[in-house]
Amino acid sequence: MIGALLGLLFAGGLLVSIAAAPPLRPVRLVDRLAPYLGEGTIETDPAPGPFSALRRIFGPTLREVTGLLDRVVGGSASVRRRLSGLGSEATVEEFRLEQIVCGAVGMLATGLAVLFGGLVLGRVQPALAVAAALFGAVAGVLGRDWYLSRSLARRERTMLAEFPVVADLLALAVVAGEAPPDALRRVCRLTGGELARELGSALARAQSGTPLVTALSELADHTTLEPFARFLQGMVVALERGTPLAGVLRAQAADVREMSKRELLEAGGRSEITMLLPVVFLILPVTVIFALYPGLVTLTSIAR
Repeated sequence: MIGALLGLLFAGGLLVSIAAAPPLRPVRLVDRLAPYLGEGTIETDPAPGPFSALRRIFGPTLREVTGLLDRVVGGSASVRRRLSGLGSEATVEEFRLEQIVCGAVGMLATGLAVLFGGLVLGRVQPALAVAAALFGAVAGVLGRDWYLSRSLARRERTMLAEFPVVADLLALAVVAGEAPPDALRRVCRLTGGELARELGSALARAQSGTPLVTALSELADHTTLEPFARFLQGMVVALERGTPLAGVLRAQAADVREMSKRELLEAGGRSEITMLLPVVFLILPVTVIFALYPGLVTLTSIAR
């Protein structure tokens, strides 16, 4: 088995090397146009990242594999939305590459675990090892996507918990007479967390020359938290139409507080249902057993 595994790895590396060689490697449009354009006009090197070395070595093969995975799994728009919601600068191709790496790690881990277990038990089953390796590959690919969704959900919960305080502080700062950029700057300085970081990025773009309305609109389009998006859109409408911003922010802050109350009531209702599970399936059966068992023993002894 070890010899077969080494031969398989050698054959796979040889095939990858032959496929990436210039006679078989497809010529990209960038490579065709680069000799006819000025030096430095087209950036041919991949963007820097954690897998930049892998992209330089196995660039064409990785592009084909990531394209195949994207066609099989799908959901590029969802992945792009979740990455944007996390505030990550990674592209969909980089995320697919991470999925491939996780799938390869899962495949090797499960396959080697099954082979090692077979060697310990004295019964090596290659078919079971191959099936476990395929399962590990699928689990690694889907597990990376699941972890992305969990990270986004955790970040949204954190932002939703910070939202009422940020909205109240922003409303108080505007009511006190500060301009919207100064109010945003004060709120970002006094608070910390994911929400303040998002507002700070929009404020940084506004300070670099982008209009504040445009920066807030882009932030509303990129965020995945609907209450925060509505809050930003309300600010944008007030700034564009000249509506008094203090009244708009006070109304938005009141809506946020009502929403937090509804979220708290819904969480309490879900917790109440969850608390009934141990009562119904654990405490109540034990109580019934303790109540009926002595009488059942007594009736059994009398019957005998």
